Amino acid sequence: MSRLALLSVSDKTGIVELAQSLVEKFQFEIISSGGTAKTLQDAGITVTKVSDYTGSPEILGGRVKTLHPRIHGGILARQDLPEDQADLEANNIRPLNLVVVNLYPFEQTIVQPNVTLAEAIEKIDIGGPTLIRAAAKNYKYLTVLCSPDQYDKYLAEYEQSNGEMSLAFRQQMAGNAFAHTNSYDRAISAYFANLNQSEDLGDTYSIAGNKVQSLRYGENPHQPAAWYQTGSVASGWAAATKLQGKELSYNNLVDLEAARRIITEFDPSEPAAAVLKHTNPCGAAIGSTLVEAYEKAFNADNVSAFGGIVALNQPIDAATAQALTKTFLECVVAPGCDEKAQEILKAKSKLRILLLPDLATGQKETIKAIAGGFLVQASDDKVENPENWQIVTEKQPSPEQIAEMLFAQKLVKHVKSNAILVSRDRTTLGIGAGQMNRVGSVKIALEQAGEKAQGGVLASDGFFPFDDSVRTAATAGISAIIQPGGSIRDQDSINAANELGIVMVLSGTRHFLH
Repeated sequence: MSRLALLSVSDKTGIVELAQSLVEKFQFEIISSGGTAKTLQDAGITVTKVSDYTGSPEILGGRVKTLHPRIHGGILARQDLPEDQADLEANNIRPLNLVVVNLYPFEQTIVQPNVTLAEAIEKIDIGGPTLIRAAAKNYKYLTVLCSPDQYDKYLAEYEQSNGEMSLAFRQQMAGNAFAHTNSYDRAISAYFANLNQSEDLGDTYSIAGNKVQSLRYGENPHQPAAWYQTGSVASGWAAATKLQGKELSYNNLVDLEAARRIITEFDPSEPAAAVLKHTNPCGAAIGSTLVEAYEKAFNADNVSAFGGIVALNQPIDAATAQALTKTFLECVVAPGCDEKAQEILKAKSKLRILLLPDLATGQKETIKAIAGGFLVQASDDKVENPENWQIVTEKQPSPEQIAEMLFAQKLVKHVKSNAILVSRDRTTLGIGAGQMNRVGSVKIALEQAGEKAQGGVLASDGFFPFDDSVRTAATAGISAIIQPGGSIRDQDSINAANELGIVMVLSGTRHFLH
């Protein structure tokens, strides 16, 4: 008896070629349903429709097609178990040797603008995942394929083994199949979670990914690493366009994500630039033009900026491109790049230029692995509103100081805690990051700012436990301080600010970044 394959796919890529090989080279018979059957028949391939094989018509507008004992009995039968063989014979069921299924395009549907809940629900596949899971469970006796990129691999394996597919291959395909249905269910679960948003993250949380590429190594050469995208529809960095440059590394991607988060703090109508090293900003600025913003950001700490990551909130123009070629940089990300700029940037052929039109795209949660599990939190994307700040000193801030403190506050939350940031003229002057005590971060930021700190503002991601940081800042010429407040010694810091004649504002929001 010839071998039997079930083909039922939403994505028809490569299905005709696979079916032709199965029938013409390997003498398979094919069962198929709905649109797949029509596609194969139109290509001149002999197909038995599922409804003819089962004796049951497709019903409910196609919602029920393959959910039938003749199909699932043929998939799940243990072919070396006499009892299962007896059931097959008694019910006129043929065992299946191959199941080829991919699923309704749920993720492709929900990313469409204005898609309705009803439309999304109709793209939730029921029969497909059931077929895939059943075949994967019974991989000892048959093979399951759930992606067009597996077809050639299967045909090559079949020819090489003369039809006796190795258990290792079938097991590998089963693992891929379970990963596929897991990812599919994860996308549906995430969609419904988004419909029912609440502060509660829920009792369960799952994450799945499809490999984008293997990376040369992780943070260090002895650490293997790979890049995965969540879901089957590319988004975020997986959807970015790389105009030029070397392959992205693990560290590049980590830094690029930090850069993306920083640059989205600023409205695209106002040119902004940020330069990063090791996920911390070493310079950020707003300018009247993009090139001015970049040059201000770069010159804020041009020593640290060497070999850095640059993020821009407007498309790269020729003037900015020319400035970018004057030093060594690892990566540049922007929402676009005009033709003249592209020609100029070719002079730095190894420089990675990435275009991400929607810089604001990103996960709504952050995830960190710990032993035995992982931690999930909502992203720190709170929008600062100066109207909610508390002015606690006798000296009141000017509108200019309020605007400068808002600039500094937007940035300090992207600096590793303990974090201190000094700025003036919408440009960072000094940044103290990741110190074990806050006064240490203050000293680093002020030392880096030097004389430019005169008249500037200082932002802190956490409260001051003592007044020593306030006094150090005043000595350097800082005119205003913004901090969250919340210390039992807040009044000590407020008293010091009043004594020294500087403004202090309590934002009420802590921005630790670990």
